[in-house]
This record gives sequence, C-alpha cells and structure tokens, in this order.
Amino acid sequence: MDTTDRPLVAVLDYGSGNVHSAVKALVAAGADARLTADRGLVREADGLVVPGVGAFRAVMDALRASRADELIDRRLAGGRPVLGICVGMQVLFEHGVERGVDTEGLGEWPGAVTELDAPVLPHMGWNTVEPGEGSVLFRGIEQERFYFVHSYAARSWTLDVMPPFPTPALTWSRHGGPFLAAVENGPLSATQFHPEKSGEAGIRLLSNWLGALRPTTL
Repeated sequence: MDTTDRPLVAVLDYGSGNVHSAVKALVAAGADARLTADRGLVREADGLVVPGVGAFRAVMDALRASRADELIDRRLAGGRPVLGICVGMQVLFEHGVERGVDTEGLGEWPGAVTELDAPVLPHMGWNTVEPGEGSVLFRGIEQERFYFVHSYAARSWTLDVMPPFPTPALTWSRHGGPFLAAVENGPLSATQFHPEKSGEAGIRLLSNWLGALRPTTL
C-alpha cells in the first residue's frame, strides 16, 4: 500500500517513554504513523493514539504540561477518532487513585481507576477478553489473547448513554476480579492492554481501528 492510501495517525509524543513500538505496530497495521508533538498534526490527523506508561499522576502531569489534554478534548469535541493505550486509557476517566494519591484525569468518562483486587500484582502477561456487543476493535479476533502490564484499571462503568447516541461496546477481562480491558465509545476508543505487544492479534485490532478512520488531506 502506498503511504498516500494509508490513514495518517499521530502518536502523541508528550514524554511518556519509549512508544516507538506503537508506531511500528501501527505501520504494520496499515497506517502512516508518526510520533509527534506537532499540534497541527495532532489536530488534523485521521487518528490520534495516546500511549501511556508508568503512573497515572505522572502521565497526567506530562499531558497538562504540554497542553495535550486540550488537543485530545478538541479532537473528541469534533468527533475525531482517538485511541488510548494502557495508562492512556486510564487517564480518560475522571480520576485515578494510586497508593492513596487521588489524581484528576481527563474526565472523558466518569468513574475512577483503582488498584486491581488480585492476590498477585502487577497483572502481567497474556489474558483473554470478553468483547462487548457491536465491537469493531475485536471483529474477527474475539477469541484471541492480549498482553497486559498493569496494577490499576477501571473496574466499573457508570456512563449512561441515551439514544440517539450508540451504546458503548465494553470489553472485560479478569485478574482477581473483572476490569475493563477496552472501551469503544463513539470517536473515543481505548485498551488497557498493549496492542503493540500483542503479536498478530494486536496488529489485527489496530487494523480494525484504522479501518474506521477516514483519510483527510492536510
């Protein structure tokens, strides 16, 4: 595929650590993926990926320091697709509680990210998921396993969506108790696991997300 036929995806570069594997996975899935902090590119790209590694508070501090929180909000207000990964999913909720520290999140979804109720933490390795009805991300890969590395997650969903807005597709997994492994809510999608570390299944998930993007000309 020629790069001109590939959807342009901005991978948000805000100091979250090594995210080059996400760029490589997106390219393998069929994107023209660029690691960037360029505000114009982040606004206008066909899709935006928000990666995140480390602590909830550190990621939020970095997002706010670079004013990336404003860019994410503006894209979503305009119905432009955004995909959060790992802590990039967690910060989409109202707040996160880690080691007694309560940090305000982006507030795109209500609720809190809290420590998993499990005898062994972190939850690290491959796990199955239970895709929600109408899922686009998991189309054709409903029985696959994905790679997780985390101790915290959203363990409930409280957003009440009324018609004419579509019902979000909620995908669950378990480690000790149930937690949200992925959410698809209009232009905003997110995964608690790492698609870029999930082998062929992760590439196919990213390809499914890319298939929903509409290329635009900058």
